Amino acid sequence: MAKAEIIVALDVPDAAAMEEKLRAMPDFIEWYKVGLELFCAEGPRVLEPLKRRGKKIFLDLKLHDIPRTVGNAVTTAAAHGVNLMTVHAIGGRAMLEEAAKAAKSCEHPPKLVAVTTLTSLSQDDFSDLGIGRTVAEQAVALGRLAIGSGIDGLVTSAHEAGVLRKTFPSALLVTPGIRMPEGDVGDQKRVATPSYAVSQGATHLVIGRPILQADDPPAAATAMLNDMNG
Repeated sequence: MAKAEIIVALDVPDAAAMEEKLRAMPDFIEWYKVGLELFCAEGPRVLEPLKRRGKKIFLDLKLHDIPRTVGNAVTTAAAHGVNLMTVHAIGGRAMLEEAAKAAKSCEHPPKLVAVTTLTSLSQDDFSDLGIGRTVAEQAVALGRLAIGSGIDGLVTSAHEAGVLRKTFPSALLVTPGIRMPEGDVGDQKRVATPSYAVSQGATHLVIGRPILQADDPPAAATAMLNDMNG
């Protein structure tokens, strides 16, 4: 597998805040994530500053709808120059296959990764939802469904990444919930250090607040990179 990369999550309310954060970022950060909050506030135009800087875009909208709607959304997003997108694996086989088909038909096909289980959910939450599997079992089952439907990879906690890497040797594995040992976990329940995520086979580490809210963002990003490569 190629060396893992950092994706900085631009979890900010608007374009002005995004520009402020981008000015503080080190040049070695190539990937940025645009999620629901920022995309709903600004629409597709929020991607333009990233494209002007030559950055790679991870559009994290976690698409989950009827197959035709998701396929059309993938086609539309690809036209805006995004490189990586999320869909929900629990959307089912037909939806996943339609998304994969749409991506592959684009002039510049984005890679698709399927969310298995949100890192904000714990085993207790699974009980509330009526899911009898363990978190790891759910990740493997939905991973098998997604990869078998033509999806390029999975979004998963680092704690499930190891078993997913063994099961799907060539899949992209995108891991949110990354924190340094002394870091605040916030609303995440299944967090891990950069080095642990990489050791489990992660290809992309999504890191937001630990870099964005740091007193010295370049130093924080460098510390994360050093921990990954240490």
